[in-house]
Amino acid sequence: MLRPLRDQILRLSGYEVDSFMSVDEGRSSFWQKQYDLVLIDVEGERGVPEAEALCAELRAAQPEQLIAFVCNWRVAMMTDCPDEILRMEFDPASFVEGVKEIVKPE
Repeated sequence: MLRPLRDQILRLSGYEVDSFMSVDEGRSSFWQKQYDLVLIDVEGERGVPEAEALCAELRAAQPEQLIAFVCNWRVAMMTDCPDEILRMEFDPASFVEGVKEIVKPE
């Protein structure tokens, strides 16, 4: 339920967003275009292995790809794959600020 809201908030903040419900859909899209940031929503502890596998696959294909997990604090402590972790406790302003911090130009 939060996915469409997060997508809309990012769009209203000036970001182009492609959003997918399944890992397979996301994986397929990844090969079709370059992304500034790939956000992987990790649902619960059971989602960690699948998210880490996708992260490793994306890294192998494009080592420079920025990747962040959107997850709760417990899941965040269980993984070290992504560049960043955006906390799931949903605060729209913090969410957008987190994305801005990750993709800021160097």
